[in-house]
Amino acid sequence: MIKEITAQELDVERFINEKVKEIKDTVGDGIAINALSGGIDSSTVTMLGHRALGKRLKTVFIENGLMREGEPDQVARFFLNLGVMVEVIDARKEFFSALKGVAEPEEKREAVTQTFYRNVFGRIVKESKAKYLLQGTILTDVDETVAGIKRQHNVFEQIGIDPQKTFGYHIIEPLIQLRKDGVRKVGEALGFPAALFERIPFPGPALSARVIGEVTPERIETVRRATVVVERLLKETGAFQYMAILHEDRVTGMRDGKRDFGQQIEVRCWDSVDARVATPTRLTFEILEKLAGEIIREVPGIVSVTYNIAPKPPSTIEAI
Repeated sequence: MIKEITAQELDVERFINEKVKEIKDTVGDGIAINALSGGIDSSTVTMLGHRALGKRLKTVFIENGLMREGEPDQVARFFLNLGVMVEVIDARKEFFSALKGVAEPEEKREAVTQTFYRNVFGRIVKESKAKYLLQGTILTDVDETVAGIKRQHNVFEQIGIDPQKTFGYHIIEPLIQLRKDGVRKVGEALGFPAALFERIPFPGPALSARVIGEVTPERIETVRRATVVVERLLKETGAFQYMAILHEDRVTGMRDGKRDFGQQIEVRCWDSVDARVATPTRLTFEILEKLAGEIIREVPGIVSVTYNIAPKPPSTIEAI
């Protein structure tokens, strides 16, 4: 049973000092490794590990082909300015190969998980000779996985999987007692600019969690371009999270006076504190019209744009 530390009771400086010491004590004179995605969870873990281990922490960014536009280079540059060297690993072929022909949501998540932890990351760990992986699992990840709501890619021991036996390394999870609002407080105390610690959450399976049906490079590029529009137009709303979802079925549309079977983007925008419950943000119709118009203009093949108005529960924040 994991003892939760709520954001209200969190003593941030004490928490940081305790976690830095725990990482030092656990790793000892060895090497640890972590995969940075640029989200607040992995970014916070990176800085805790950097404080604890310095150059004995190897930080990598796995370019899986599923990230937002320009993200690998942006993240690497940002952390270089903080004194953390990030190595970008190109693994796009491996991920798209693993996802080929896979449409069922949990199978897709498992394909991403196994490719990341067993294949790509397993290889990197062996080459680095690291015995420990630092990762940003938070309590909400565990809750949703254990309850069977959604298999989060970074949850193992809590569902009976021994990472040492399965992947060949131990996993250290400094943030596992916190939820998203607590992690943001820690990130702020670590000196992150507001642009990072206030950044909207992003799923571990990345944009593959926002493509309903089979994941291909072409479909990822479609949802990536729609994501650019959604994040640009909704960043001033103050919402907890917002996203574009690419649906699977073709829908009937019209172009140049002729029938056109195109694709549909669903926009989701959420008000929430810690992602356990969420309500759709009450966007103005003017914003909704602008979203639809810009997505249709800027994303080839899109003929329909919808907005989700079902709360969590029964909906979830990500579509799959």
